[in-house]
Amino acid sequence: MKGSKMGKNEKEAQSNLLFALFLTTTFQFCFSDAKHLHNNMKIETKSPNHFGSSLVFPVRGDVFRTGSFYISMNIGNPPRTYFLDIDTGSDLTWVQCAPALGAKLLKAPNSPYKPNNNPVSCNDRLCAFVNKPADFQCKALTDQCDYEVEYVDYGSSLGVLVRDSFPLRFTNGSVYRPTMAFGCGYDQEFSGPIPPPYVDGVLGLANGKSSLISQLRNLGLTRNVVGHCFNGQGGGHLFFGDDLIPSGIVWTPMLSNSLNHYKSGPVDLLFDGKILVAKGLSIVFDSGSTYTYLNSPAYQATLIKVRTGLTGKPLMAVKDGSLPVCWKGEKPFKSIDAVLNYFSPLVLSFPNGNNVRFVLPPNNYLIITSNGNVCLGILDGTATNLGHLNVIGDISMLDKLVVYDNERQMIGWALANCNRPVTTQNPPHTDLVSQGRPNGHTYFFHFFVSMITLYNVT
Repeated sequence: MKGSKMGKNEKEAQSNLLFALFLTTTFQFCFSDAKHLHNNMKIETKSPNHFGSSLVFPVRGDVFRTGSFYISMNIGNPPRTYFLDIDTGSDLTWVQCAPALGAKLLKAPNSPYKPNNNPVSCNDRLCAFVNKPADFQCKALTDQCDYEVEYVDYGSSLGVLVRDSFPLRFTNGSVYRPTMAFGCGYDQEFSGPIPPPYVDGVLGLANGKSSLISQLRNLGLTRNVVGHCFNGQGGGHLFFGDDLIPSGIVWTPMLSNSLNHYKSGPVDLLFDGKILVAKGLSIVFDSGSTYTYLNSPAYQATLIKVRTGLTGKPLMAVKDGSLPVCWKGEKPFKSIDAVLNYFSPLVLSFPNGNNVRFVLPPNNYLIITSNGNVCLGILDGTATNLGHLNVIGDISMLDKLVVYDNERQMIGWALANCNRPVTTQNPPHTDLVSQGRPNGHTYFFHFFVSMITLYNVT
């Protein structure tokens, strides 16, 4: 589900009644079974060295056509493949679950996950770290752990926490099948104006204890570090662990926050690299958001600067229907390259991070629509229920390697060639000079073939 994915609001709890039948007919559970599942990890080869290896996943999707980036992940024994939307703005990973009576499922590429006597008890320690329905009560050890997560883009998932095996091949060649907790979603809804992405669920990568990366860290399999590199042409790669971080990364401290977001600041927003637009902003890096959002004062100030910068340029404001602010040229634009000279870069300057800068060239905040118009990919966050929060979305992270180091509480980035395969011998390539865009569609086929042996475990 696209849009900024963060937080939880209260939702109608009528689904609890329909799930009672689902629980009765599907789950038979005892607390000792849950403990056994939690501790059981099948080793196919030698286990990874303690915190000594990483995981790499090829990424599919794009901003401009599908509006989302996703990976495929195998779950269960025997394993089945699910497509998961990459979301650093929420903790919980969930997949759509085999329907109960009255369940609500979204259209998805794969069949729903089928639970197999594997719910998580409501007294389990992980249950304390997931968002729950407003009327949730834990009365007995055998009660399941219900979850409910709502997203700012008017999407939601309601279900129960379960545990199952995740076959994973690490970069050192080891194969491990850790048992981890995730959401079995039997009630998904979406009422937003933009259709949700065509996936089976969400890969929650924020730094809460329920995220898969936190669970992998607690099992001693990899460091709590996440990195993603989204290609502007589509595709890219995602990795867990700290042995794939290249040189050339600049870092800024994370800010602690109650919602486990990847938050940093204060940030000064500059137009054309030198004109102050807004000061003292706090921002959230959220791969679950297609676009970038600024609070109303910062958004309006940015809009004024962008429009002023277009004075005398052959562009005219137009209503496109894709985004609120758009312009047309003398003839339809075929690519973003045709308008780059009309717009100036935006810069996020981090005074408390040794004045490091996160640069947004025009191709990191503009899109070309199917009508051949150019539109602003920065939106008013206050008008979309984000309040004063400022969100850096996918469009502004294209062709950059972004790393969330939860071990050191730092966020880092660098310009990168996101269509290069990643191994421990060939870490993500950062290119701090060239800003050209390679042919991502041609490359991604080769990237996927090269990475398939690293990732797929059957």
